[in-house]
Amino acid sequence: MSITPATQEASQVANVAQEQKLDVLDQLMKPEVQESLTVLVENLPKLAEMVTVMTKAYDFATAVATDQVLINDFKAGIGEVAKPVVDKAKGIAAAAMEASDRAQADTATVGLFGLLKMLKDPQVQKTLRFSQAFLNVLAERQQQR
Repeated sequence: MSITPATQEASQVANVAQEQKLDVLDQLMKPEVQESLTVLVENLPKLAEMVTVMTKAYDFATAVATDQVLINDFKAGIGEVAKPVVDKAKGIAAAAMEASDRAQADTATVGLFGLLKMLKDPQVQKTLRFSQAFLNVLAERQQQR
C-alpha cells in the first residue's frame, strides 16, 4: 500500500491543526490568560451595552452624513450666516482700495489747517477715540505682566 500525495498533505494538515490546538490549550493554561478571560466574561453585559450604544451612534452618524436634505439645509444655514460677513468684508476691501487710489491720485500737501479741519470730521474723531482706547488696553495688559 503506497501513500499518495493527497494522503500526505491531509496528514500534514491534521498535524498542523493538532499543534495549533495544543498551542491554544497551552495559552489557556496560563494564569494571566485565565484571569483575563474571567474579567472579560464578568464584563460581557457592559461590553454588550457599549457595543449597542456605539452601533446606534454609528447608525445615527451614517444617517446624518448621507442625508442630502440635511446636508443642503446645513449649507443654506451656513451660507446665510456667512453672507453678511462676506458682504461686509468685501465692502471694507472695496473702500480700502478706493481710498488707496484716491490717496495716490491726490498729490496735495496736507497742511496744519487741513489737519485741523480733518480733526473735526466725526469719522476721524471716532477712529482717534478707538485708537486711544486700544492703546490704553494694551498698556494695561503690559502692566499686568
